[in-house]
Amino acid sequence: MKKLLLILVLVGLTTLGFSQNKPNLTVEKIMQNPTTWIGTSPSSVFWSEDGKTIYFDWNPENNAADSLYKVSAPWTTPVKVSMTEQKKMPSRRGEYNRAKSLKLYDREGDLYIYDVKKGTEKRLTQTESRESSPSFSQDEKSVVFTSNNNLFKMDLASGFITQITNFSSGNGNNRRGNSEKSTERDQALEESQLELFSILKNEKELKNASKEFNDKFQSKPLKEISAGGGFVASMMLSPDENFVVFLSFERSSDKNTIVPDYVTESGYTEDLNARSKVGGVQGRRTVSIYDRKSEQVYEVNSAELPDLDKAPEYYSEYDRKFEGKKKLNTFLPVWSLDGKKAVISLTTDDNKDRYIALLNLNDGNLTLLDHQHDEAWIGGPGIGGWGFSGGDMGWLPDNKHIYFQSEVSGYSHLYLMNVETKERKALTSGNYEVYSPQLNKDKTAWFFEANIEHPGISQAYTMPLMGGKITPLTDMGGKADVTFSPDFTKMAILHSTANHPEELYVSEKISKPENIKKITNSTTAEWESYPWRTPQFITFEARDGANVYARLYEPENNVKNNAAVVFVHGAGYLQNAHQWWSTYFREYMFHNLLVEKGYTVIDIDYRGSSGYGRDWRTGIYRHMGGKDLTDQVDGVNYLIKEKGIDKNKIGIYGGSYGGFITLMAMFTEADSFTSGAALRSVTDWAHYNHGYTSNILNTPTLDSIAYRRSSPIYFAEGLKGNLLICHGMVDTNVHFQDVVRLSQRLIELGKDNWEMAVFPKENHGFVHPSSWTDEYKRILKLFEETLK
Repeated sequence: MKKLLLILVLVGLTTLGFSQNKPNLTVEKIMQNPTTWIGTSPSSVFWSEDGKTIYFDWNPENNAADSLYKVSAPWTTPVKVSMTEQKKMPSRRGEYNRAKSLKLYDREGDLYIYDVKKGTEKRLTQTESRESSPSFSQDEKSVVFTSNNNLFKMDLASGFITQITNFSSGNGNNRRGNSEKSTERDQALEESQLELFSILKNEKELKNASKEFNDKFQSKPLKEISAGGGFVASMMLSPDENFVVFLSFERSSDKNTIVPDYVTESGYTEDLNARSKVGGVQGRRTVSIYDRKSEQVYEVNSAELPDLDKAPEYYSEYDRKFEGKKKLNTFLPVWSLDGKKAVISLTTDDNKDRYIALLNLNDGNLTLLDHQHDEAWIGGPGIGGWGFSGGDMGWLPDNKHIYFQSEVSGYSHLYLMNVETKERKALTSGNYEVYSPQLNKDKTAWFFEANIEHPGISQAYTMPLMGGKITPLTDMGGKADVTFSPDFTKMAILHSTANHPEELYVSEKISKPENIKKITNSTTAEWESYPWRTPQFITFEARDGANVYARLYEPENNVKNNAAVVFVHGAGYLQNAHQWWSTYFREYMFHNLLVEKGYTVIDIDYRGSSGYGRDWRTGIYRHMGGKDLTDQVDGVNYLIKEKGIDKNKIGIYGGSYGGFITLMAMFTEADSFTSGAALRSVTDWAHYNHGYTSNILNTPTLDSIAYRRSSPIYFAEGLKGNLLICHGMVDTNVHFQDVVRLSQRLIELGKDNWEMAVFPKENHGFVHPSSWTDEYKRILKLFEETLK
């Protein structure tokens, strides 16, 4: 009987797709549709307003898209939320009043208010126009919102709506600083006309008399407000309602590129509009103030901010002087809870400076509180950068302290500053990064995530408001992404490990993390039947003495072939040698396949990766393909010395930034790598976008040295080994043109040990399983034919 049961178990495992004795991963299997093959993890977690129910998106039934699910105490089986119930639910986003008893939000262009205690929703508007961005007035008796690119105010008691602004395009004449000479000239011309022609004088006198009469009986019209040369992107009413602060955006005048799409429904080649290239004239964010009493508009005055005329250090390598001042991107202010103070963030257009300052609404002047400077570029968790964000900031309930994050210590930590004394205080410190800090409901404590235990482990923590002991709330290993209940007494946790995707857990008491209960089981039986490996999490020493973190996958000795493959993650500023489920899950499964075949695989968090502080983040400044590449080479040397890998059997592959590093490896470190597969690779940084590239390499016209030494196309003559290039033809991020230019260069150099595979219907991130399968079959073939 026992023998029969054993046979049945083995048959069951084989039926599920894997043999108990010999796992048989194939490229076709691991690159199939992940929804049907792996399963779909829960996502977008949020709590009901009363904190009794957890909602999340999930797809256990393998439908075309995720559905909304819910689970309540005793936290057993999740239930799908019907469309009828969803329509009655308040929005998961919105703004609360100070007591957290009322919530404002917009849905499908109309405004709603939700009574948290009663659980009732009231519709505030029902119009053809689109109302959005509702917020409470300072006295919480009115709602301020936007519609048709203007601000409005609704009295909650009566429902009466008042229009606050009347924005127009164009330069207008209500901005301070318009030329006085033009006004004097026009006035002189008018006086001359009236003196010469009596009919004009009589008409003006009649017009003035008529206007004076009508003004006595008509309400005053709204003043037209000019947005300058840009468009109004967002706006807010000051708490005292005397000012409107608005952000205008001047669009880039730079030339955009096009990406041809060859496989279309029409049968004709169609052009896709795409981004511009680095170094052109960029758009700019400007914050202006409209004084409702004087009806004047004036920009935030940044003239007194320090170092705007200071040349970056790299200018010393060129025979060039820095002229003028750096331009600024300005972000909307954050108000103190009493509505009496506003703090604002500004960044320079080269992203080397971030300023935090108090804003005087009466004149637009600034009082500097904090100046963060980085000769490379400003960045890091919670700090913003890349020109799109001014960073996370806020006020404590005493209305005297602001909080923000800074890398002044070398890692992104949480700081307080007294705006009256300008005294700065570090709330956190150490060789770790702080993520997503938030205050609890009564604003007495901090809750945040951090990688305190290990750079590759992210858990939740709490800390007193003014700093002190940091207490862990989770101790699950991997990554615990926590969503707190509205009263901060319970936790919904998305947790994953290196060899298992995210699942949902709940803890009914944040003070007792051991009482954590698992809610979902998302992976398929077939996927679970394979013994997915947990990689080793190692460090090795780089040539400059730095400790480099990596994932290491080792085969069993009986199949080890003494060959190794180096995987290079993309994005540059991304972490992958961590201990949770990777966004590179296909590559993770591919590494399991390689290990089956006897390969050793290493996956390195090279210089430029996230999670390791400022110096690691900026280690690629002005030389991509420098330390980020030597970290790969040093990893190879570690494998040769410590793991017995044959130096003539080393492969490397990666996509996007990983593809770029692969090309640089094959061209400039040709003796270290036998073969490489470069996927969707940047080949010339002068052809990539501005926001990303200008931070790291400055611009091609200002820092040609950095671009020349960082671009693979200039080193193509160094190719010795075997190179595979793969690229999507409708890639609107790293354009197909990149590899077309490189292929022409390789042809002209007479190189014959390379090949290129193109994918006509793929963008930067492949979406079709057939394309993934074809690409990775080629990668595997390259390694199998050249590394054994």
